[in-house]
Amino acid sequence: MRAALRGFLASLLVSDGVRDIGRAFRAARRRVRCAPATVHFFFGADDPYSHLAAQMLEPLAARYRISVAPHIVSPPQDSAAPERQRLFDYALRDAAIVAHRYGLSWPAPAKAPSPTMRAGALACLASGLESGRFSEVAAKVGWALWSGAAVPTAPRAPDETVARLMREGDALRKAFGHYLCGMFYFEGEWYWGVDRLHYLEGRLADLGFDRQPGASMLAPYQRESVAPKISASDATVDLWFSFRSPYSYIALQRVADLAAASGATLRLRYILPMVMRGLPVPLEKRLYIMRDCKREADTVGMSFGRTVDPVGVGVERALAVLHHVVPTGRGIAFAHSALKAAFADGIDLASDDGLAEAARRAGVSDQDVNAALADESWRTTAEENRKALFAAGLWGAPTFCVDGSPAHWGQDRIWALEEDLRAAGK
Repeated sequence: MRAALRGFLASLLVSDGVRDIGRAFRAARRRVRCAPATVHFFFGADDPYSHLAAQMLEPLAARYRISVAPHIVSPPQDSAAPERQRLFDYALRDAAIVAHRYGLSWPAPAKAPSPTMRAGALACLASGLESGRFSEVAAKVGWALWSGAAVPTAPRAPDETVARLMREGDALRKAFGHYLCGMFYFEGEWYWGVDRLHYLEGRLADLGFDRQPGASMLAPYQRESVAPKISASDATVDLWFSFRSPYSYIALQRVADLAAASGATLRLRYILPMVMRGLPVPLEKRLYIMRDCKREADTVGMSFGRTVDPVGVGVERALAVLHHVVPTGRGIAFAHSALKAAFADGIDLASDDGLAEAARRAGVSDQDVNAALADESWRTTAEENRKALFAAGLWGAPTFCVDGSPAHWGQDRIWALEEDLRAAGK
């Protein structure tokens, strides 16, 4: 009964009905106030993704009948961005892949800027913000900052102006309920970088703000091929995932299908959730992740929302069963079933009935479940997988790579995995 209530409340949080009521209310308030439709953009000078997203500001304003309001903000706090150095190193590499995919400007190779360069960039950006030329300045400063070239010397805002604008940006971001850089905000909803821009574009089009209705989006959704023609039978795909990660739920079966279609071997590398490894996940981050996962799941036709958080005992029991059934060939089926149980079906993996139901749907018997729960050897494998993940330069789930090549992180990078499999096939 308690699990059912938790699942219902979680589904209510991310329901289309609640979302649509919020949208209607905010749109009505805007009309009553005769205010312009305003998209806010929160730019972090230390964030590669912010520099990519900033390149979309002028095209957005030209394509849609909106006002764009940029803000400069501080990096997220440690609690919202664990493993900060790994995150930065990965973003530096990932930005090149994203830029190429979307046709954006990014230096190759990119270089980590010095503190002096970052301070100079912020002074230029603040000046651009004050003068209404932020997009123009951001493009020039961004290239200089990440290519290692000299940041423009003028015009630069004084330190007190930079500090004031960052305080204002930080306060507004917090008031709107977020923590990251490179974020777009429009009337109650958040969109991260160019990866989520298509959701914002779709919403603006639905409101009648599109000046070119029916034309291709500026940043269309990127997805792996439905029926890829790849022959990579000698390749191995490593997939790190967590039973507490809703993004793992959205990614796992798709990665498995892509590996199978290419003939590659899929190696499941399960890990404990970040919070069970001592890495905190703040409430505002959890709320954003759930709402973001709902629209990501809807986009790929997956059910999502009736969530019963398996953190703790539920995760450990699911890992024990998975460890036991991987050698039997039922690992993928059970992993997907357990993730779906936790994030779509409102099933409590911490309960005997819930775990048994998830197992039976994957063809795993009650006897196998009981035998698995009596075996603690999964802990050794999970720790080995964690070490391998850190050795790959990442720490979160889902992460995947082909034959030890540079790894990709997130359900929104499966298209990059497909590119790697094509390269491996050649």
